[in-house]
Amino acid sequence: MPRAKSDALSKKTVYIKTYGCQMNVYDSGRMADVLAPLGYAPVDGPEDADMVILNTCHIREKAAEKVYSELGRMREHQAAKAARGHRQLLAVAGCVAQAEGEEILRRAPQVDLVFGPQTYHRLPEMVARVERAGPGRGVMDTDFPEEDKFDRLPEESAPQGFSAFLSIQEGCDKFCTFCVVPYTRGAEFSRPAAQVLAEARRLVAQGTREITLLGQNVNAYHGAAPDGHSARAGGEWGLGRLCRALAEIEGLERIRYTTSHPLDMDDELIAAHRDVPELMPFLHLPVQSGSDRILKAMNRRHSADDYRRIVDRLRAARPDIAMASDFIVGFPGETDADHGETLRLIDDIGFGYAFSFKYSPRPGTPAATLERAVPEAVKDERLQAVQQLLGAQQQAFNRTTVGRRLPVLLERRGKRAGQLVGRSPYMQGVHLEAPERLLGTVAEVEILEARPNSLHGRLAGATYREAGVRTARTPASEESPAV
Repeated sequence: MPRAKSDALSKKTVYIKTYGCQMNVYDSGRMADVLAPLGYAPVDGPEDADMVILNTCHIREKAAEKVYSELGRMREHQAAKAARGHRQLLAVAGCVAQAEGEEILRRAPQVDLVFGPQTYHRLPEMVARVERAGPGRGVMDTDFPEEDKFDRLPEESAPQGFSAFLSIQEGCDKFCTFCVVPYTRGAEFSRPAAQVLAEARRLVAQGTREITLLGQNVNAYHGAAPDGHSARAGGEWGLGRLCRALAEIEGLERIRYTTSHPLDMDDELIAAHRDVPELMPFLHLPVQSGSDRILKAMNRRHSADDYRRIVDRLRAARPDIAMASDFIVGFPGETDADHGETLRLIDDIGFGYAFSFKYSPRPGTPAATLERAVPEAVKDERLQAVQQLLGAQQQAFNRTTVGRRLPVLLERRGKRAGQLVGRSPYMQGVHLEAPERLLGTVAEVEILEARPNSLHGRLAGATYREAGVRTARTPASEESPAV
């Protein structure tokens, strides 16, 4: 006999495990919002949850195999819950689900739901179908639907914190030869500007002070302009215009965006970096390689010098901007000379932070069929050289902040009593002594010490006098990652 509705709504729980990028973090939060009207409340572990969702990422090496391994562990939780007379629904979401849908159901028959990143707004219908079908009858939805999922998502059910993600763009039309995103996330789509602004206002009303705009290719944003507002030809806003409108929201103190493509760093966006103080002076702009020959093989459609010129223009517009980037080492056919060009680009630009990886083929991508694979030992050696140079640049950049006063968004309590941890404009973690009542504020902090992955400081200026605290040194063992 079915439980009464009020009973069902009070006792269902969901555990969502998130892999990969910030887009997945955002999507996981919205999945929780979709499930909330069905009575599902988030919990911190899978053991007793009524539903477990693995929100997967297909970017890293052997991503699918890692998901199957995790599904094996989840089978134990399902069995334990079944022994107590209860059913635990198991779902695989995200990019691995999109790429491997039928194979997941074949290899892991204990999975109840498989759905891609464009269909999680249909979760209520999928849950109803799987509950009617019973165990062993998995439901799959990996379409690219015509309807806009954002039009069908509910409002956020809980505050997102002092710093929050806001997805404004999905998909990619660039088709880099190494990348699975066009196949798992689909074609580029931009949310209407009015919809983005409304969500941003809700976040700020809930206490958010910093918003990071998300997209697979976020600076390709071309959302419909709000009614009555000036727009480009075609009635659209670009990312630069959107940032200007977001900066007008009272209470929103910081704006960031990620991840970008050099081809879409247009004049309007560069001007926004010059004119909008709320737009933080830290830009993640992946280049992938310093070799024109390898960039062409990657189908990046820009040269190394194109990238240098873009950075020059950004620094002319915002002299204090810090650059971050991505590098792929050991792409098929990469020679010692190509590797040398990458090191030269890194040396020319100077990065505040960067991510670097060894190339690994993704099934279904053009690069997976390329010959002249680089031996793993050579990849290892080249990666070490790249990371050594980037690490030295990051430490040098951190040292330039010592003695400066930086605005720091205080986000959470530290490990020690009386300690808070925040973020500088450059995404560095900053430890300092400060009263808890300053949580969620942007405080002026004098930087006293730079460590490899974080900064240590003290309240400065008016903030220091108002707080009336004495700053103590933070043990080196309590560093936090820079990003």
